[in-house]
Amino acid sequence: MPGFVAEKKRFTESKMCYPNLANQDAPTISKSNRCVRSEALDDDDSPILPGLSDDVSKYCLSLVPRSNFSAMAGVCKRWRCFIRSKELITVRKLAGVLEEWLYILTTDSEGEGSHWEVMDCLGHNRRSLPPMPGPAKAEFGVVVLNGKLLVVAGYSVTDGIASASASAEVYQYDSCLNSWSRLSNMNVARYDFACAEVNGLVYAVGGYGVDGNSLASAEVYDPDTNKWTLIESIRRPRYGCFACGFDGKLYVMGGRSSFTIGNSKCVDVYDPESHSWCEMKKGCVMVTAHAVLGNKLFCMEWKNQRKLAIFSPEDNSWKMVPVPLTGSSSIGFRFGILDGKLLLFSLEEDPTYRTLLYDPNAAAGSEWQTSDIRPSGLCLCCVTIKA
Repeated sequence: MPGFVAEKKRFTESKMCYPNLANQDAPTISKSNRCVRSEALDDDDSPILPGLSDDVSKYCLSLVPRSNFSAMAGVCKRWRCFIRSKELITVRKLAGVLEEWLYILTTDSEGEGSHWEVMDCLGHNRRSLPPMPGPAKAEFGVVVLNGKLLVVAGYSVTDGIASASASAEVYQYDSCLNSWSRLSNMNVARYDFACAEVNGLVYAVGGYGVDGNSLASAEVYDPDTNKWTLIESIRRPRYGCFACGFDGKLYVMGGRSSFTIGNSKCVDVYDPESHSWCEMKKGCVMVTAHAVLGNKLFCMEWKNQRKLAIFSPEDNSWKMVPVPLTGSSSIGFRFGILDGKLLLFSLEEDPTYRTLLYDPNAAAGSEWQTSDIRPSGLCLCCVTIKA
């Protein structure tokens, strides 16, 4: 794998980075942005909506389209607290009004930097997110937690040149308020690591540290306390890996270990209840794209860009699904999730290309379709937020 030398990584220019984000128009950054508990709403005795109980008022506010939340947050403190809270998503889910939006990190028109953009489930209403604060980053982790986008750690990039220092910084984008804030730093600065949400907590595992050595350490973030806590390390250092959650457990796979030759097929599985790791042998290697859809993991390996590898944790089994040709047989993809379907965004700029769409619940022979949804540039990563 390019960029690896004697257990240390050569720093190479990465396209998956943010531009320099110093911007006077960027939102004010707070030292922390803890999830607001519903009790915080009781600090103010004034009613949310005059003449209505708070429960009814919250239900009424939750019915408003999400695009209006940013303006609503400026009405008063109680409205803003509710819009920032986890309770908002719970009420909107019960009311059946959750909206699904795609958030895509894409290259800028010149191909020298990148930016986040968002579009609705039809690929419409496209707009760019406010710039994330802090220096440009690469090899960071991305995860969705409580309807918010977290960008975790990574290393700094200045004028396309990577620094030799890993970061412990964590930033959060609130999709309802359309603003960024900074969360507590991690205990261990790292990049090129595995990161995923499990049971409302965020886990970060492995990667490279500040000295360029591979890491075995792992830690977990609790949004209610805005705190990272170290947990038991994995059995061997691991980097270039990815993580996902199934049935309340954390699965770490792919990448390499400094104690193995070549890429690792070992899967590290963490059980939060027993606070311990175990191992599986049926993993995947050199993964270029991955996504969890339902209770299955979808992967694409570098050695085979024309097949989807689908992992079922119920019986630890894999199956392969051919990807239809859409021009070049060597084309690569990035994954997205939309309405229970897998989106395959091309890594080649072709104005005639239409995004592939795989529906795992479709009748045999009808799983593959095409979609007009596509980012403004090459897709570097994509997440879906329901809020």
